[in-house]
Amino acid sequence: MASVHESLYFNPMLTNGVVHANVFGVRDWVTPHKMALLVLLSELGRTGSQLGLLERRRLNRLLLPLLQGPDMALSRLRKAIEECCPHLAGSVHIRLKLMAEGELKDMEQFFDDLSDSFSGTEPEVHKTSVVGLFLRHMILAYNKLSFSQVYKLYTALQQYFQKDEKKDGADENEMELTNPEELDGKMEKEELDGPLREEEIACSGPLSQKQAEYFLSQQASLLKNDETKALAPASLQKELNNLLKFNPDFAEAHYLSYLNSLRVQDVFSSTHSLLHYFDRLILTGAESKSNGDEGYGRSLRYAALNLAALHCRFGHYQQAELALQEAIRIAQESNDHVCLQHCLSWLYILEQKIFDSCVLLEHSVNKSLHFGLPYLASLGIQSLVQQRAFAGKAANKLMDALKDSDLLHWKHSLSELIDISIAQKTAIWRLYGRSTMALQQAQTLLSMNSLEAVNVGVQQNNTESFAVVLCHLAELHAEQGYFAAASEILKHLKERFPPNSQHAKLWMLFDQKIQFERAMNDGRYHVADSLVAGITALNSIEGVYRKAIVLKAQNQMSEAHKLLQKLLIHCQKIKNTEMVIRVLLSIAELYWRSSCHTIALPVLLQALALAREYSLQYLASETVLNLAFSQLILGIPEQALNILHMAIEPVLAHGAVLDKGCAMFLVAKCQVASAASYTPQKKIEALESAILNLNEAKAYFAKVDCKEQLRDVLYFQARLFHTLGKTQERNKCAMLFRQLHQELPAHGVPLINAFK
Repeated sequence: MASVHESLYFNPMLTNGVVHANVFGVRDWVTPHKMALLVLLSELGRTGSQLGLLERRRLNRLLLPLLQGPDMALSRLRKAIEECCPHLAGSVHIRLKLMAEGELKDMEQFFDDLSDSFSGTEPEVHKTSVVGLFLRHMILAYNKLSFSQVYKLYTALQQYFQKDEKKDGADENEMELTNPEELDGKMEKEELDGPLREEEIACSGPLSQKQAEYFLSQQASLLKNDETKALAPASLQKELNNLLKFNPDFAEAHYLSYLNSLRVQDVFSSTHSLLHYFDRLILTGAESKSNGDEGYGRSLRYAALNLAALHCRFGHYQQAELALQEAIRIAQESNDHVCLQHCLSWLYILEQKIFDSCVLLEHSVNKSLHFGLPYLASLGIQSLVQQRAFAGKAANKLMDALKDSDLLHWKHSLSELIDISIAQKTAIWRLYGRSTMALQQAQTLLSMNSLEAVNVGVQQNNTESFAVVLCHLAELHAEQGYFAAASEILKHLKERFPPNSQHAKLWMLFDQKIQFERAMNDGRYHVADSLVAGITALNSIEGVYRKAIVLKAQNQMSEAHKLLQKLLIHCQKIKNTEMVIRVLLSIAELYWRSSCHTIALPVLLQALALAREYSLQYLASETVLNLAFSQLILGIPEQALNILHMAIEPVLAHGAVLDKGCAMFLVAKCQVASAASYTPQKKIEALESAILNLNEAKAYFAKVDCKEQLRDVLYFQARLFHTLGKTQERNKCAMLFRQLHQELPAHGVPLINAFK
């Protein structure tokens, strides 16, 4: 505790040529870099009237980050000023040189002259302006220094200037030894680096309180809006450790350390930093000053609530429940209704992991509206909509509920929740199989401008909602055969959400799934099998399902059946209806391949009942196509054609290109099978109509490079052309079939036994 009490006193020291004090003593102190800024302001006041409008505007934009940001090398400062006004940069350099190479009294005289900026009826600087406050802080900090501290500051200024002079000398020697082309390339690279690089932000010495607050707020804003522009996790943690070394009780630094640890999924460090944040918050009395006697208890209950949220994020549900119970107990003792509503929301999330409960959520929404908490109320409505979507409620009712929540968003300018709502609509339309509507919602979100004010150059809306929407957009393009466009979207996602960011898992999963589908379409099952491990690491259910698909394609029927049965039991247990239907369709296909056609029918009917019960229209249409194929196999093609007309429209309107091709191929098969009982003239018309449908199916399969299906279509077309006596067309199809047949392996499965 001795170190804590000692930090409360003014303790001047010199570290790395910087005269500073503990942040509890003064808010700012004088450094050589800040003296260079004072010289810049002084020169700007003297020659400001001679500068052009454009130069003055550039300097004004430069001043704020210079005044608030950390110290930088003199060469870097000079370069920043030269980009705005070369003449002024020369004047600043000359003034600094005269002061550094002169005597101590020159520095004294300089600070005495600074006070003249505020004198007169029309002063150069207003006392309450940003520049005026900076000047007054520096004059006050300088006047508080003892003589020994003034001498140390003067020595630090000389070292600061001499270091720049040595660097200039080294650069001149390098220019003499370097050819002009290499020099131009180096200068271009330096110009592209921008005014503040990561190594310039890093400061080996302590920051003042204002600099530290600016640094923390800037990094926190970047972590929220554009994580790629923030410091790397290791670099940011190094800076935070440096801040905490000089002030261990800086609560905000502990909280940023907590956010930084969450980026890399470090459960130990994040828990450690979160607990230290609330400990320091109570220790410094920040809460008590703003909330009276309730400050101490408020910190405790919100500490427990945040700890519960942290454990829930990492999947430690038992520990999260214990922390949440503690937060509820303290909040009830303090009669804190706002905290209790947050606890109720988290209680629903925890209970959702065990069983579905809408009662808590509905109660939370009503109470949040009663206590004027629109953010919590809207999140509750979003969760209710999501739960209702998985329960199979009609889309129009869900959209009405989302419309009500959107009114709350726009009324209170909750831009983040607006993004979440649109992303939710995109996901719901995808769940119901309406790809056109999902695409429209995705484009709506991408074309929106953020309502939040962020710094220039910071990517807006760099949130999970945008990651979700872009992933859906990439998958939609891949399904339609636009693989180049999907690759561009994924490339943008990789740049916008680097692999170490918290939302990177989203695009990683979609990237693996798209690669898997391409490999399966191309018949490269060994490549698809190698991708299964990556998919399983990101989503175990998807990984097991795709492993079964690979085994099925390799004709390992018994292994695929065992895997699908285990997956079916697990998905029924966790109520993942969409995956249950997909697994049932795959099991039915296994029965076809094993010539157990009658056994497949009850499985398909079960899948169809589930799809209709949960309003999964696209999966219902796909199931009907499978039923039509079963009827074709069982020898009733006329009935198959009748139900095909009922199911094919949603597939052609919203389906993937591969599904469209399979549907048109199935129609052609049914037409050919039905034509056996027709009159000769009607039979010829039916076969010609089937050839047209096969041409359409062939175009779809070629778009996604599905060679196996192309081979089957060409074989079928060749047989039809032979029946119609069209020798030239038959020979062309036969030649193309032979080329693909030699390229692809044949598994010996009859053509009629494969729907997809």
